[in-house]
Amino acid sequence: MRLDEFVELERNERAERRRLAERKDYAILDHVETFQDRFEESLSGDSLVGSVSPSIFVGRAEYPNVSTGILSPVGREDRADAFRTSGAWYEEGVSIADVFERRTSLLNSNRTTAADSVHDAWDGWLGTQREVAIADRPVDVEIGLDSTPDLDLDVDRGDLGAPVGPSARAREASLGENPHVPRPVKKTLEDDDWRAQGAMTYLYRRGFDVYDINSILSAGALGRGDDRRLVPTRWSITAVDDTIGQYLRGTIRDAQSVDRVEIHRNEYLGNAFWVILAPGRWEYELVEMKAPGSVWNPDPEAGTYLAAAHEGREGRTAYVEETAGAYYAARLGALEHLSDRGRQAKVLVLRHVSDEYWGPVGVWQVRESVRDAFEGEHGTAETFGDAVRGVTDHLPISLGDLRRKSTMAAGLQTDLSSFLRDSDATT
Repeated sequence: MRLDEFVELERNERAERRRLAERKDYAILDHVETFQDRFEESLSGDSLVGSVSPSIFVGRAEYPNVSTGILSPVGREDRADAFRTSGAWYEEGVSIADVFERRTSLLNSNRTTAADSVHDAWDGWLGTQREVAIADRPVDVEIGLDSTPDLDLDVDRGDLGAPVGPSARAREASLGENPHVPRPVKKTLEDDDWRAQGAMTYLYRRGFDVYDINSILSAGALGRGDDRRLVPTRWSITAVDDTIGQYLRGTIRDAQSVDRVEIHRNEYLGNAFWVILAPGRWEYELVEMKAPGSVWNPDPEAGTYLAAAHEGREGRTAYVEETAGAYYAARLGALEHLSDRGRQAKVLVLRHVSDEYWGPVGVWQVRESVRDAFEGEHGTAETFGDAVRGVTDHLPISLGDLRRKSTMAAGLQTDLSSFLRDSDATT
């Protein structure tokens, strides 16, 4: 399919998705008004609270003394699984307001714990938290609180912080049932000589998605015996994406290349992704364009903010600072596609963050958007340069701007029209 035909098809689908999303976003106001009443009805002061927990949270402030929390959807226990971050959110088509509502509805009952005190912790608070993390479905728990949670949810659509729910210090926690733990997870738990990277890869090959593996790693349930640690949730997300990405890169290292230039596209929650695959040995780059007025570039008078990170055939040895977790999440989606096809390629991902992205929802939307970009129709081009030039016509920056920021686009020759666009932008 020619690029212009592909773009027109995608434009119609995007318009419909935006229409559906906009109908949901203002529900955030109703949620804030009703949440406190529902929360207070579900608690009895600081007495034991019976609930259902779909997930855990480990903070990173003051590491290695971390806040370890059990998350519970207050008043929504009957659909607790919907509150666990996963690819199902993308399939459901949740809006930014939906994400806000789900995350602010989770009570984070927490205690401060040393990150390295978890090797044989199967009793008490840490034991309960670990059982929640390794179970394959939400777990019945009873939690004793030291105080009434802070219910200050004074928020609006301009808030830039990631949405979080109320937090309360916990006194104790216990299981209300025997959680079901999948056999492969039990295997990784019982093997004290298995390094965390190998255990993560094993679980992925057994059909566990990165969301499941992330929770298990965060709870300190993977790795060699005394080396097991609680891993802050934000760190564990990137660690799993990176580890599985390295494994997948190895599966295509000696594979044949794709035989033509492909252009894939997807848009979700105000983020547009263009993924260009070109013949050649593995190479990858993510370029982010953050529009004025978007969540990470809030000044409406500022220009488009550019960030980029790149790797060659051997990958990277240092953490990506500019594009952070989005780099690893997008790379994972591209590598999964190539590994499924048994092919390697040069991969350029261009992410345009528009001003419709008014609140951060997490890198899961990057991962799922790139994963889904490979479904359905795609565009083609004669050369990598043709693809980049064609896509740039739909971006908020000029080809010259892209070439100055992007390692992969830097070698492209600038044509006369691009030169004129750059000249106009500076006059």
